[in-house]
Amino acid sequence: MSAPQEYINEEEPEEEFLRAEEVGEEVPDDTNLPPPDDEDDEDIDMEQDITIDLSNNSWTYFDQHKDSIFTIFRHPTLPMVVTGGGDNTAYLWTTHTQPPRFVGELSGHKESVVAGGFTSDGKYVVTADMNGFIQVHKSSKGGQRWIKFGELQEVEEVLWVRVHPRLPYFAFGATDGSVWVYQIDGGLVQVMSGFSHTLECNAGDFIDKGTEELFLVTVSEDGSVISWNCFTAQVVYKLSPHDEFKGVESPWVSLSVFENKMAVGARDGNLAIINYDTGRLVHSVKTLENIDDVAELSVEALSWCQTPSINLLAVGLVSGDLLLFDTLQWRVRNSVKLEDTITKLKFLANTPVLIGSCMNGRIYKWDARTMKELFVGYGHNMGVLDFAVLDDGKVATAGDEGVSLVFATEQ
Repeated sequence: MSAPQEYINEEEPEEEFLRAEEVGEEVPDDTNLPPPDDEDDEDIDMEQDITIDLSNNSWTYFDQHKDSIFTIFRHPTLPMVVTGGGDNTAYLWTTHTQPPRFVGELSGHKESVVAGGFTSDGKYVVTADMNGFIQVHKSSKGGQRWIKFGELQEVEEVLWVRVHPRLPYFAFGATDGSVWVYQIDGGLVQVMSGFSHTLECNAGDFIDKGTEELFLVTVSEDGSVISWNCFTAQVVYKLSPHDEFKGVESPWVSLSVFENKMAVGARDGNLAIINYDTGRLVHSVKTLENIDDVAELSVEALSWCQTPSINLLAVGLVSGDLLLFDTLQWRVRNSVKLEDTITKLKFLANTPVLIGSCMNGRIYKWDARTMKELFVGYGHNMGVLDFAVLDDGKVATAGDEGVSLVFATEQ
């Protein structure tokens, strides 16, 4: 079933969700609503020119949230995602059926659910809200049911969560600058806490060297970049504004790691490339010049192309500028200007194909070698805040209007 051509924003009665044992049943289709009452038609200015974009080329949709969807992430092996929203809820639902099937609600949050992830084996899911409350649920019955495993609250507000790509650990950063790492091992076990950032810890990621060692890199609003040894809680190195960054105090907000390199983007438009192993600054550049509104400069999205013969780093800004940097010469090879803020970028593994989302309500797919559009997804009437790449070329979105769309991008 295709997604509806228009979303109705009126208050609707609360629907009953399916129980986990009824996962095979479909989410009720509530699109056959009665037409609106015409009694207020006389209040409409008939001379006003109103244009509504009703285009929608999505494959299916999930509309159980009652507020903005801030985050979406996929299960590593099952056709299932989690969406977290401003309605203080996180839902599990399937992505391979039309319409999706409701799997369950990860209840217990009391504020907007903004981050999370699955462990690499798919047995656990972590969700975090803006009150700093983190929950872990465990899978049972092959993913049909999810049972509360543990919870914790160390900070007033969580800004990000990262689950290790192989090992049963997760990390999170907070508005007070603190960094935390926990292990899921018969319970939730604290591995480390770090307090070397003085302002918000805006992003972090694990450095996976294929061993049992545990390293993490984090960036902060205070302009610092820190590498952590998680098992010892020691700072391996700390890059500070007045030393390594030559007196430039850039508030770092985004981070992307690939092999032994990491790119960090700042709220003032600065981009730094750092050798993770040595902590040496390889290159720094101002992404845009001659911009009057400083807020337009913020680097919101970063993604490395992992194809060995294609040396590209994609950089997306609040201004809507998408820049493709040559990672050998660090020059802009190509660029695209979108209508609004770029919220996320992701290269498909081992391909030159780049997926991007925008606050104009669209999802894009490009060949990064030429920046030719391969697909544009329409259907949201507000911005796309996040997306997850699924199997078979599908992409699932997190919409600011509270709807998640699934697009079949290979057409």
